[in-house]
Amino acid sequence: MTFSGIVLLVLLIGAGILFVTEWLRADLVALLLLVTLGAIGILTPQETLSGFSRSAVITIGAIYILTAGLARTGATRVLGARLMRLGGRGEVRLITVLMLAGAALSLFMNNIAAAAVLLPATIGIARERKISPSKLLMPLAFGTLLGGMATLLTTSNILVSAAMRDAGYAPFSLLDFAPIGLPLVVIGLLYMLLIGRRSLPRRAPADWTRLMSMSHAQLPEVYGLHERWVKARVPDRSPLLDRTLAEIGLGEKLGVNVIAILRHGKSRLAPAPNEPLHADDVIYLQAREEQIEALRSRGLEIRPETITFEQLTSDTMALWEVVLSPRSQAAGKTLRALHFREKFDLSVIAIWRKGRPRRVGLADMPLQLGDALLVLGARRRMNVLHSEGDFIVLTETVDDTLRTNKMPFAIAIMAATIIVAALGWLATAEAMLAGALAMVLIGALSMDEAYQAIEWKSIFLIAAMLPVGLALTKTGVALQIGSVLVGGLGPIGPVAIVTGLVVMTMLLTQVMSGPAAVAILAPIAIQTAQAAQIDPRWFALAVAYGGSLAFMAPLGHPVNILVMGPGGYKFSDFVRVGAPLTVVLIAVIVALIALGLRG
Repeated sequence: MTFSGIVLLVLLIGAGILFVTEWLRADLVALLLLVTLGAIGILTPQETLSGFSRSAVITIGAIYILTAGLARTGATRVLGARLMRLGGRGEVRLITVLMLAGAALSLFMNNIAAAAVLLPATIGIARERKISPSKLLMPLAFGTLLGGMATLLTTSNILVSAAMRDAGYAPFSLLDFAPIGLPLVVIGLLYMLLIGRRSLPRRAPADWTRLMSMSHAQLPEVYGLHERWVKARVPDRSPLLDRTLAEIGLGEKLGVNVIAILRHGKSRLAPAPNEPLHADDVIYLQAREEQIEALRSRGLEIRPETITFEQLTSDTMALWEVVLSPRSQAAGKTLRALHFREKFDLSVIAIWRKGRPRRVGLADMPLQLGDALLVLGARRRMNVLHSEGDFIVLTETVDDTLRTNKMPFAIAIMAATIIVAALGWLATAEAMLAGALAMVLIGALSMDEAYQAIEWKSIFLIAAMLPVGLALTKTGVALQIGSVLVGGLGPIGPVAIVTGLVVMTMLLTQVMSGPAAVAILAPIAIQTAQAAQIDPRWFALAVAYGGSLAFMAPLGHPVNILVMGPGGYKFSDFVRVGAPLTVVLIAVIVALIALGLRG
C-alpha cells in the first residue's frame, strides 16, 4: 500500500472514531476530513470541492424542497389522515396500515418527513383506541425505512448511484431499486405482524398515562402542574410598580417561570422580559416552596386561591405537547438561549424527561432528544412553532397558515416530477430541481422557505463525503480492500461477497452516519466487482440496501430517534425487535441479488 493510502486509512479511522463517539458533529467531521485530504495533496483543489457540484447533492436538496411544498399546502397531512382512517380498531390492522402508509409516503419524500406527518395521527389513534403508543410507533418508523429502500429518492441509494457515475458506469434510475425494495416492504410487514409485534414493549404506566392523556383537560394533571403553580398579585404601593420582569429578575435570578399576567380580566401569556408591572396585576408563576418567600420579599402578594387552567385557556388559548425533531437545532440548548418565549410568544410550563415531569428551572435546562415540552399559548402561535422544523406538535392542529388552494398544483408537480424522472425524460437531479422550482413558482412555498426546508447539515455531510470515495479510488485503497474481499470470500462465490458487503454496511450504519458509511463503502464495492469481473451494479445495490438496514439501534437513523421519546423505547427494544428483522432482510437481499447475478 502506498504512503498516501496509509495516511488515508489513518484519517478514515480517526474520522470513524469521531463519528461513533460524537465528540464533534458528523458534518463538521466530514468537512475536516475533506479539507485535510485537500491540504495534504491526496485530492486536488477541484476534487476537494467537487462534492458540492454533484447531482446527488442537488437531488437531495430538491427532495427537501418538494417535500416542504407538499407539507405547506397540506397535501401530506390530507394523505396521512386518509391513510390512517383505514386503520380500523384492531392492533394488527393498525400496524398494517401504519407501515404501509409510512412506506408509501417514503417512496416520494424524505423518511423523516414521512414519519413526522404520521406521528400526530398515530398518537391520536393510540389515545382514542386505548392502545399503547409503543405498540405502534416502532412499526411506523420501520415502515418508512422499508419504503425508502424501494426508490432512488433516499440518501443511501442516491449516494450509491453517484458512486456508479463517478466510476464511469450508468447511474441507477428512479425505479431500479423497486424489484428488491418492494419485496423487502412486504417481508418487513409480515415479520412485524407475525413475530415483531409480540416483542414490542408496553409503556411504563406513567409514560402511557401521559401519552394517552393528550386532551387539554387532563394534561395539567398528568404533568402535576398544580404542585408548583403560584398566584401572585402586585399591591397598589408595591416597589415593583412600573418595573419590568427583567429588572425584577424573577426568571434569571430566582429561576421562577412567569407563565402569564392577568390584567383587567385579560391574560397576557408568555410576557416579554421588558413587560412592566401595573397595580393589581395578577401573575401566574411556577415556583418551589423555598422561592415563595423570595417572591414576598420582592413586594408580591401571594394569593392562596387554587389556579384553574380555564382562567388561561379558551377558544384561542390552549395547552399543547411537542417533541424535538430528530435533527433539531434546539437539542443541547436551553430555552433561554433559544429565546423561545420571545420568538414564539409561547410559555413552556413543563418538560417531561425520563418518565417524570420537570416544572421549575426550565429556562436554563438544556433540551434533549426525547424530551416532551408542555406549551401554553395561542393556538395560532402553535402553527409558527410547527413550521419551524425543530419541534413536532404531537396533538393534531388545524393550521391556518396552510396554502390549501395550492394543494392540487403541488400534488400535480410531485407526480409529474416522479414520472419524468422514472421515464428518463430528464436526469433525476434535473427533474427534481425543476419540480422544486415549480413549487416555488406556484407559491406552495417562498424562496426563503425553500432554503429553510433544506437540511443543510445533511447536504454538507454528503458533499464532504463524496470526494472521500474518490480518494479511496485514487490512492488504490478501494482496489486493495476489494482484492482482499475477493481473495477471502471470492472462492466461496460472489454471493459471499454480497453478504459481506451488506453486513459491513449495516454494521457501520448502526454506529455512524448512514450516508458516511455508504460513501466509504460504495467505491470499495465497485472496485471489488471489477476485481471479481462481476457487474458492479449488484455489489453497489448490496451497499445501498445495507445502508438502509438501520433497525437495530435508535441512533441508526433519525426516524428511530423521532419515535424513541413518544414511544418511550429503550435501546434494548430496538435490538429485540430490529435484530431478527435485520437478519431476515439480509437473507432476502442476498437471495434476490443472487438471482440477479445468475440472470
